[in-house]
Amino acid sequence: MILLDADVILDVALERAPHVDASAELLDLLARRPYGVFVAWHTLSNLHYMLRPASGKEDSRSFLLTLTSLARVAPIDTEAFRFAASLPFADLEDAMQVAAARACGASFIATRNLRHYAASPIPARTPTQLLAELR
Repeated sequence: MILLDADVILDVALERAPHVDASAELLDLLARRPYGVFVAWHTLSNLHYMLRPASGKEDSRSFLLTLTSLARVAPIDTEAFRFAASLPFADLEDAMQVAAARACGASFIATRNLRHYAASPIPARTPTQLLAELR
């Protein structure tokens, strides 16, 4: 199981070079193979907020609906938030990603920001690293 961090999804949605190729390839691979793919609930609202200015409200929502046909929303709750708040992370949003990954049983967090997840009990991997491991 893999939890997708927002940066990987934004690379694809906004075609951010030079990262779009590896991120798009990872999402394509995950869509074609039977891996459990998850996204945190709060990531969806953050993505909508970031995509709306570039894509418009309707295209942003359409993108998120397409995303949730590939990735399920991690089953997070109050206990997951409390776990996130107890983690020694400088950024609460990153800690919430870890809590979502834990809640869905993820083996990895797909992100480009490995440094942000140095203290994570769930290993973080870049799209390039995951592609190498999953092939």
